Amino acid sequence: MAKSNYPLRSSISIHDSLKKALNIAVNARTLLPGVKEGIPRYIHETTSRLVLNNPQHAFYFFFDRPFDQKYVYADNVKPIVVSPQARHPILWKVWFDFQLPRYFDKYNIDVFYSGESYLSMKTDVPTLMVTHDLAYEHFSDQLPKSQVNYYRKNSKRFHNRANHIIAVSNFTKEDIIKMYNMSRDGITVAGNACPPGFTQIDKDQKKEIQRKYTDGNPYFMYLGSIHPRKNVESLLKAFDVFKQNDTGNHKLFIVGRLAWNTTKFITALENHTYKADIIHLENVGQEVNTILAGAEALVYISLFEGFGIPILEAMSCSIPVITSIDSSMSEISDGAAIEVNSTDINAISKAMHQLVEKPKLREELILKGKERVKFYSWDRSVKIIEKKLLDLGYSKLKNHS
Repeated sequence: MAKSNYPLRSSISIHDSLKKALNIAVNARTLLPGVKEGIPRYIHETTSRLVLNNPQHAFYFFFDRPFDQKYVYADNVKPIVVSPQARHPILWKVWFDFQLPRYFDKYNIDVFYSGESYLSMKTDVPTLMVTHDLAYEHFSDQLPKSQVNYYRKNSKRFHNRANHIIAVSNFTKEDIIKMYNMSRDGITVAGNACPPGFTQIDKDQKKEIQRKYTDGNPYFMYLGSIHPRKNVESLLKAFDVFKQNDTGNHKLFIVGRLAWNTTKFITALENHTYKADIIHLENVGQEVNTILAGAEALVYISLFEGFGIPILEAMSCSIPVITSIDSSMSEISDGAAIEVNSTDINAISKAMHQLVEKPKLREELILKGKERVKFYSWDRSVKIIEKKLLDLGYSKLKNHS
């Protein structure tokens, strides 16, 4: 990568401020090799576009450990490693409240973009913060006590401190307003979109992927990390009920890392009546795209999501979706999926049978899904984020001129 210089600016006039380049800080601590789940994915997709769309501005990417060069998207990115590695509440506070302000001063930062719900309470740099969900407010029993205590103490403060908030869905926006009594004007929705690579495959490719993983048999699929809120145990129970009347020798393919509190899932999997018909792989690399495209359907029945990217991934692959009526998922699917109560085992099983037995329903949902996925675009979301970010940055220049 070619080296670039990022000189500190002198005071400028209000008239000239809109012509000047900004020094933009980016919270890049979740941009780690091989991590492509919700929040890191959002940060990667948005910051890469922000950088490429704005070559006139300098972007300071603050990592908390050695970084992968692929996240240095262009010559206007200056990667900086700031210690300590912030993976614990105490270290979060040190990193955000004591270390980042020092670097903001050093590099004369104009605006800070934090793509996760953390920010610094010890700086007056204008901050645009992204909130993906408030799951910790609703499922605090599923998180380590130290994290819950940190969130309870700081989450509302962070939201009140942010100069503007980006919410990834209307559901998340309404949740913030309700939980923290915030003004609607301070929150703008800019959703996720489908990552690249998820697309329909032809019949021969589908047969090949089924031969490779399920001995040529059709399969339902779950895609995502595994922890209690993802509700994969209910999927296992529903698959048990489904198999009791399954004439097509269907399998269940679970793709996702074991995140936390997975003992009950592992036990349920090991003791499952149809264990031989269930495949669980934590990581399948880039082939996840074709594995999803080869599925009978995606079953994504989480208890709570701020968005639910796998819904769009499945729709992009032209496979039908069974999802929850809970939280944001019905907003994202918007009638283009079978929606069920996430804990109604019989309803989930019935939906699986419907997609096997009713080809017209399958085709209807596939067509609706193709249209629905067009509603979400990374470029569209980045335009929203970019405007808010630059407005905040230029407001600082005006105020300090």
